[in-house]
Amino acid sequence: MKKIAVVLAVMSLSACSTFTPPRYSISADTNVALKSIGIGNINVGPFTGPSTFDRACRGAGPIAPPDNMSFEAYIQKALADELKVAGLFDDKTPKITLTGSLETLSFSSSRGLTGGQWDIGLRLKSSNGKSLFVTEHYEFESGFIADTACKQTAEAYFPAVQNVIGKAIRNPDFKALLAQSQ
Repeated sequence: MKKIAVVLAVMSLSACSTFTPPRYSISADTNVALKSIGIGNINVGPFTGPSTFDRACRGAGPIAPPDNMSFEAYIQKALADELKVAGLFDDKTPKITLTGSLETLSFSSSRGLTGGQWDIGLRLKSSNGKSLFVTEHYEFESGFIADTACKQTAEAYFPAVQNVIGKAIRNPDFKALLAQSQ
């Protein structure tokens, strides 16, 4: 009886995995776009998450960003990293602070039969009172088997975030977020 209980316990623990996106790395195109803006001393404040979000993936386990981050903290850090590499970040004496909210965050690991998608709606808010909303619908191949599909879904969060950050920065209204209040 003890052996059966141990086997069942081990099986139940091994049946559920956590699928983790890779750590964020900057986009060369976004870096070039930021450097062309020429406005620095930008800080990145807190980001908030969506009102609802289901991290569960096909019963195989949850999707969770690396380093015990939340999904919104992943995007916050992504924006800060982009600004840092472009030489525009300043958390000591900022002229402008950008915050954000994920108004939409959802994924599917079974679009069609073997496809997947991430949907991200990001609102950036500036300390000058202006805001900007961008969306990203990112499609990818996920796979048929749950473990493979969930691993692919987790990995696809990284390029989806790169895309939504890039869309925000290349948006013609982004520069208005960086203008100091008069």
